[in-house]
Parts: sequence; C-alpha cells; structure tokens
Amino acid sequence: MTRSTTAYITLLAALLLAGSCKMPQPATTPVVKSLPDSFPTGAPASADTAAIASISWRHFFTDPQLVSLIDSALHNNPDLWIAQERIRIAQAQLAMKRAALLPSVNGGISAAADRYGDYTMNGVGNYDTNLSSNINKDQRIPTSPTWDYFIGFRSSWELDIWGKLKDEKRAAAALLLATEKGRQYGVTAIVAEVATHYYRLLALDNELAVLQKNIVLQQAALEVVKVQKEAGRATELAVHQFKAQLLHTQALQYATQQAIITEQAALNLLAGRYPQDIARDTTFFKQELPGALQTGVPASMLTRRPDIQQAELELVAAKANVSAARKAFLPSLNITPYLGLNAFSANLLFDGGSVAAGALAGLTTPIFAQNKLKAGHAIATAEQNQALYRYQQTLLQGFTEVVTQLHQVRNRRAAFALKQQEVAELTDAVSTVNDLYLTGYANYLELITAQKGVLEAELSLADERRQVLEGVISLYRALGGGWDENRH
Repeated sequence: MTRSTTAYITLLAALLLAGSCKMPQPATTPVVKSLPDSFPTGAPASADTAAIASISWRHFFTDPQLVSLIDSALHNNPDLWIAQERIRIAQAQLAMKRAALLPSVNGGISAAADRYGDYTMNGVGNYDTNLSSNINKDQRIPTSPTWDYFIGFRSSWELDIWGKLKDEKRAAAALLLATEKGRQYGVTAIVAEVATHYYRLLALDNELAVLQKNIVLQQAALEVVKVQKEAGRATELAVHQFKAQLLHTQALQYATQQAIITEQAALNLLAGRYPQDIARDTTFFKQELPGALQTGVPASMLTRRPDIQQAELELVAAKANVSAARKAFLPSLNITPYLGLNAFSANLLFDGGSVAAGALAGLTTPIFAQNKLKAGHAIATAEQNQALYRYQQTLLQGFTEVVTQLHQVRNRRAAFALKQQEVAELTDAVSTVNDLYLTGYANYLELITAQKGVLEAELSLADERRQVLEGVISLYRALGGGWDENRH
C-alpha cells in the first residue's frame, strides 16, 4: 500500500469519526404555565396562611373508629403493597445504573482447541517455533489440536468521559423518588377514600333510621284511616293511598339496607380484609371536620401534593434521559484488562511462567448507527415533552380541584343550613295537618303529602350533610393532605 493511499484512508477515517461525533441540537421545550398567586375564593391568601393540608390525617379526623379504619387500610391495602414493590424495582434500577459507572470484573475458566491449517499464519508459526533450538520441551506447542487454557479475571470498564452514564443514573434516581411520591399519592387516596366511604355509611345509617321512624308513623296513620273507614269518616281510596305510601317507604328501607352492605364491603376491601361489620359512630350529624378552610398560596400548597411532585420528578428524569441520548453520539472510551493463568497445556497451567496479563483501551464512536441514535434521541425528546405536559396537566387539575371543592363546601354548607330550616318547617306542618285531619279540617291527601314532604326533606338533609363532609375531605386531599411523613 502506498503512502498516499494510507494518508487517504486515514483522512477518510478522521472525517467519518468527526462527522459521527456531532450531537443534535437541544430541542425547544414548551413553557409551563405558572400558577396564579391565589385561589379565586374572594379573599387574597398570604404566604403564612395555615392550610388544612398541613394537618396530619390522625388529627384531621376526630372519629377514633375512622382513624383506626384508615390505619388498618394503610397497613393492609393491596394497592399500597404493589406500590411498595414498584419502589423496590426502582431501587434496583438505580443500583444497576450506579454499577455501570464502575468496572465489571468477571472470573472465568475456559478451554479451547484449534486445529490450524498448514498454510495459515498460526500453523506456520507454530511449526517454526517447534523447530527452534531456543525452546525446551515444555515450550513446544502441541499439534493437532492446539489447546488454550485460561483461569483468571477479565474486566470491562467504560469511562464516563462525557457524563452519559451519570445522566442515566440521575434519571434512575429521579424515577425512584417519583415512585416513592406515587406511593405517597396512593396513601392520600386511601385516606380520602376510606373517610368518604365511612361518612357515606354513616349517612346511610341515618337514612335507615329516618325510614324506620317514618314507617312507624305511616303504620299508625294507616291504622287510624282504617278505623275512620269503619266509622264512615274515610273511604277505601284513602286506605289504599296510605298503604301505598307505607309500602313505598318499606321498599326504600330494603334498598338502603343493601346500600349499607355495599358500603361496608367497599370499606373492607380498602382495608384488605374480607366482608365484616364495620364498627362506627352512628351519630352522623355530630361528625365534625375543620370549619375554617384555609388554603394558602397555590404555589406552596399545591406542590404539597405527591402527584405534582411525582410529575415534576418524572420531568427531571426525562430531561436527564434526553441529555444521555445526546451524549450517545460522542465517542466512548473502554478499557478491558485481564489477569490470569494462560497455557497451551493443562499440566503447565499452574506453572509460574503461565501468569499472563494484558489491557486494551479503545475509543469507539458510532458511524453507521446514526439513524438508531437519532431515533433514540427523538424518542427521549418526545418522552420529555410528554412528561412536561403531564406536569402541566397535574398542576391544572390540582388547581381546578381546589377551587371546585372550596365552592362545593361553601355552597353545600349554605344548602345544609336551609335544609335544616326546611325540615323544621315540614315537621311542624305534619303535626299541624295531622291535628287538622283528626278534627276533619284537612283531607287525607294533605296528610299524605305532608308526610311525604318531611320524609324527603329529612333524607335530603342527610345527603347535604354527607356532601359537606365529602367536600371537606376532597379539599383536604386536593391540597395534598393525608400524607403523614412521620408514620408512612
């Protein structure tokens, strides 16, 4: 090969090497919309406002039976067990990325046999060596076949000269933290869900008591109408109307009993146990949650939410993966040393002269894998944008949930106060129309209508109370409450 040809090949190789080392330009990422300075609730929030989210759930809920039920769910819920295993997987993945920064060392024992042709470099070289007068009998190479024995250690180490492996480790660390935040978000969900089902169960207990009370009253009214019919003061139609009303209320009683069974089953499932009776305080209207719903500043309060923290950490991991994908275009430096015993005869393997050592350092760069690397970079960039959009979506969702639940609680509390007045008025109306009916100044339809109205109002009152409690719980969760770092 002439000198000019060698120079041409060297120049071509240098051009290919330089061209392959060009990294793609950083992609432009979308801008995240900043959170408003305050929640639109009518009054500006201050930075030191105490929010309900800072209250531990053990103090937020004052019912000891509910606290015990939540504690049982947090220790036995299968979803939280699964989340814990996800954390273990993420920990193992981080350990793998950390190990990639260190040399790998493998111990090995190998034996190989080759038969070289007479007209090969090894064949001719072995033949000439065996004819040499400078070697002794132990140094003669066996012929047909030639054995190669090795016992020792081989290592491989990629030096992270550009920080690619560090970026991959940083991504794995962020994903581990994100997984832990995912479990925390699961805890807040369990706390809120258990409390919600618990208060629904209490509302159903109250509804059942209302129905049973009205059944007694309607049965008494039916007996009065029957007596009046016998005396000629009422018709058979009146008897049918009162009986139909009683049957309707009895049917509602069975439907409510089934709803109670369903709610208990849901609570037991959350607590990770088979169906059983739920111990509970049936004084539904005495249940209280924090009355002053202070929310704080959105930027500080919403970032307490584990799902927002999780989305932010996933974005950090995605950015690190993009950085690693860009650095994959650069050359990598690998060192592969070995140390051991090497001989062509088994009986000479443990001789002192069989000690062998060596090392190879190589700088490699991708040349014909550009399309693959570009595709990997495009995927990482798209995943980064997805993570950013999820982060933005979680912020929007969190802010919207807080605003919605604030109005929900305030409006439901106002509706509950009006419902209380409505029930009081209708209860007085039933008493009045009952007296008028017995004295003949009101007909049976007016009495039936009054009884139906008070029944519906009492059921609606319990439902309003339930929605107030559920709204406070939802607001507590929306602000990031329900996660107690000292206990879970």
